[in-house]
Amino acid sequence: MTQRLSRRRILGLGAATALTGCAYPTLLEPRWLETTQTRVPVQGHSAARARVLHLSDLHASPAVPWSLIEDAVDTGLAGKPDLICLTGDFITDRLETDTARYVTILRRLSAAAPTFAVLGNHDGGSWATRRGGHFDHRYVERLVEDSRIELLHNRSRRLDLPQGRLSLAGVGDYWSYEVDAQRALQDASPSLTTLVLCHNPDAKDLLRFHEWHLMLCGHTHGGQIIVPFDGPRYAPVSDKRYVSGLNAFGSRHIYTTRGVGNILGVRFGCRPEVSLLDVPLLGA
Repeated sequence: MTQRLSRRRILGLGAATALTGCAYPTLLEPRWLETTQTRVPVQGHSAARARVLHLSDLHASPAVPWSLIEDAVDTGLAGKPDLICLTGDFITDRLETDTARYVTILRRLSAAAPTFAVLGNHDGGSWATRRGGHFDHRYVERLVEDSRIELLHNRSRRLDLPQGRLSLAGVGDYWSYEVDAQRALQDASPSLTTLVLCHNPDAKDLLRFHEWHLMLCGHTHGGQIIVPFDGPRYAPVSDKRYVSGLNAFGSRHIYTTRGVGNILGVRFGCRPEVSLLDVPLLGA
């Protein structure tokens, strides 16, 4: 005999379902890190490969606990990377409190492998200023420097790894009108695998006519909130083909990570990501 549900029980179940529905995108998914592993194709033959840890959009803020950033670092380092790349948005609004703790966390990266970074739109500059952020980058630049991470702001660097050589270049933030592709890539060589660190994938067209193989980006948070049957409609980019994952750009590739942090403490259908990429080294 089926027991009839009382009105109170039905209301209780409804309330519990609603609470669960609210808790998932605010309490569970924003802290539910996913590790992705991607094998990157590059034109040309190479037997040597480097493992690259790509983290972005840490967004240290009240909405992103230190424990999440620490978990992302732990998870990434467990992958034993040869190279670590950070593609901006270290903060959300202002870097004012607990800088020492942030440095301690980030130094674990630079102590483990060569670590390079670029800045994002939240890290200071014209875009951030209009939204109450820092007027310039000096606070985040100091954070990066104290963390023993090398900032590639419109400049390049050739790097010797145990597996071989590669070329790294980094550009300024697209929304802050700080991309200087000519300066950043003037020394790029097609004989070496060239990685470009660029916060916003929409900047790709400013880099189209320069030599590079793989661009690493963040900024999108993968859309952060994925609307069923409608996709990443809230992703803050014009070209939504490059919202997340590895995607071709002509004969080259762009990898956009979903990032670690978030804005306003919400994610839905779009877990935070720790990205590990196996990248071939031309000329190794």
